[in-house]
Amino acid sequence: MASQEDALLVADGVRKVYRTGDLSVLALDDLDLTVRAGELVAVMGPSGSGKTTLLNCLSGLDEIDGGRVLVNGRDLFEMSDHDRTEHRARSMGFVFQSYNLIPVFTAVENVELPLLLVGVPADEARERSVDMLRRVGLAERERHRPSEMSGGEQQRVTVARALVARPAIVWADEPTGNLDSAMAAQIMDLLRELNAEERQTIVLVTHDPAIGAAAGRLIRMRDGRLVGDETAVSRDTAAAANRP
Repeated sequence: MASQEDALLVADGVRKVYRTGDLSVLALDDLDLTVRAGELVAVMGPSGSGKTTLLNCLSGLDEIDGGRVLVNGRDLFEMSDHDRTEHRARSMGFVFQSYNLIPVFTAVENVELPLLLVGVPADEARERSVDMLRRVGLAERERHRPSEMSGGEQQRVTVARALVARPAIVWADEPTGNLDSAMAAQIMDLLRELNAEERQTIVLVTHDPAIGAAAGRLIRMRDGRLVGDETAVSRDTAAAANRP
């Protein structure tokens, strides 16, 4: 478990309530979580347990109703909307199940977009994007548009786009949900490789036990609370103890 002294991300008593008319639903219930730089963390739980809400609140995409979220020591919800958006653009990357690629852009144009938005010169943005596509195994596909690529290739473009700005943390919401099992395994292998070689911090939401088992740390949620937090080492130790 991570201590706050070496933390990249600290969630302290985070509370989120969704309201519709007279109905209120408690989605996150005074939740605490600490993530160190370089961790690969999977978040699992049944439908409605708060997994995606957790991702959205800890990344600052959604407002919270209580508590605080610190990224690199900065409280996201003490920032103005403009500063939070700027901080998110420079410090975070996102990988979604639906890819969210711009259909009229080529792969390299999709990847370089976040760099251009934060003022990176065009030549440097293109060079870094080409290199990132090579890094994810798409050197030959940089001029192709999303409609000309498979689902797995599109998700690799999404991963490249999330990583190209060298963010402090990458958030991934069901990144393999639209892929078959073989392609899902390839994407997870890629994320593990980037985590190991680049020490890229990744927090991913998944319903797939195989994806969760492949992460260095597995967090389980139920009813807006954390109900389990295990590392790969602790899981291996427990498995060994249970063998006949």
